[in-house]
Amino acid sequence: TVWTASALIITALIGSGGPSLAWAIAQLGWIAGPTIVLLFAFVTYYTSTLLTTCYCSGDPTTGNRNYTYMGAVRDNLGSLKIKLFELVLYVNLFGVAIRYTIASSTSMMAIKRSNCFHEKGEKDPCHINSNPYMIAFGFVEIIFSQIPDFDRLWWLSIVAAFMSFTYTIIELGLSIAKLAETGKIKGSLTGINIGALTSTQKIWRNFQALGNITFAYSYFLILIEVQDTIRSSPSESKTMKKASLISIAATTLFYMIRGCMGYAAFGDVAPKNLLTGFGFYNPYWVVDIANAATVIHLVCAYQFNCQALFAYVEKTLLEKFPNSQFIMREIEIPIPGCSPYKLKLFQLVWRTVFVIGTTFISMLLPFFNDIVGLLGALGFWPLTVFFPVEMYIKQKKIPKWSTKWVFLQIVSVACLIITIAAAAGSVADVFLDLKSFKPFSTDC
Repeated sequence: TVWTASALIITALIGSGGPSLAWAIAQLGWIAGPTIVLLFAFVTYYTSTLLTTCYCSGDPTTGNRNYTYMGAVRDNLGSLKIKLFELVLYVNLFGVAIRYTIASSTSMMAIKRSNCFHEKGEKDPCHINSNPYMIAFGFVEIIFSQIPDFDRLWWLSIVAAFMSFTYTIIELGLSIAKLAETGKIKGSLTGINIGALTSTQKIWRNFQALGNITFAYSYFLILIEVQDTIRSSPSESKTMKKASLISIAATTLFYMIRGCMGYAAFGDVAPKNLLTGFGFYNPYWVVDIANAATVIHLVCAYQFNCQALFAYVEKTLLEKFPNSQFIMREIEIPIPGCSPYKLKLFQLVWRTVFVIGTTFISMLLPFFNDIVGLLGALGFWPLTVFFPVEMYIKQKKIPKWSTKWVFLQIVSVACLIITIAAAAGSVADVFLDLKSFKPFSTDC
């Protein structure tokens, strides 16, 4: 339905990118920061309507259905561009899984450190090993990854949406309390001034802020998959457009409030994550609730982003090896009071290996948490703009150099420039991380 589809999209959108918006706005200032958030919201909604139209090949109502984003690209653009799409898709899905693993462990450590600060004082370093928290998150994801189909996640999306609103409201409340305590709205029209930063640092940080904002609007990996679970009356396309409008509008409202209130409360010293960067110390139990809600949300968001990859790999191998006993074999697990749960052996092995892989890399490269902007940059232009625009042009047979064709190309090129800038800023940040890089670091 419109509302369950909206809940799925909100869950994917209001993810770990949200808490960094105050930092992003701090780099850009009161004028450029909110303006760019609204700009990305508009671009995301507009291109989502283009992609929604491409759910069916030919006629948007009666044409052949594409059950995945990859299927839509293959059907509309052919084999050459599908190779580029697959590369971008796999890098993003794998990267987002790592991002969520590290972000969740950071929130769990924040709970531990919050209690440590409460007991020993704010000056105590309270060093904590992040590895056990990543392993715990991975163990939970192994269990949840056995959910067989994307449409079975509807209940998980409701829980995740509730959790995202919970920590967003708490973060907002703490920002308001901070404003009331200081009695002053901080920040400036142009963000952090040159002087506190060098001109080069200012440029790189502005570029990285663009990447953080683009990451906050990344949900195209699941758009077609969500649309495929929508009831056919009214048409999936109409329902999905309405769900996209509702979810993007609601998300943007929360983003604007969170980012602006956080910047107003902390100004230029806004941390990259208000809840784990200890912009707030007290009341510590409220901060703990917010971080716990963040962890629960990320457990769910991990599945929303990875289920598309799970389904694609399993479907592809099943088509290539239709007689494989390893792929087809099912294990019945009795459940008291319910019908037995049929667990596929290959699904169990492959999804478990995937989760272990993302967890291991997260432990190996914990600084990956700082390159959220790079992930946003890598996925924003190709997945959110380029492929929807190209498919829409092909499906609607828009004449080259017509007014609409030129407009769509201008949008695509402008977003490509933003993507390159955001990626450059994030790569510069990665090089800074590498200078102090220690594999399997235990003190955080």
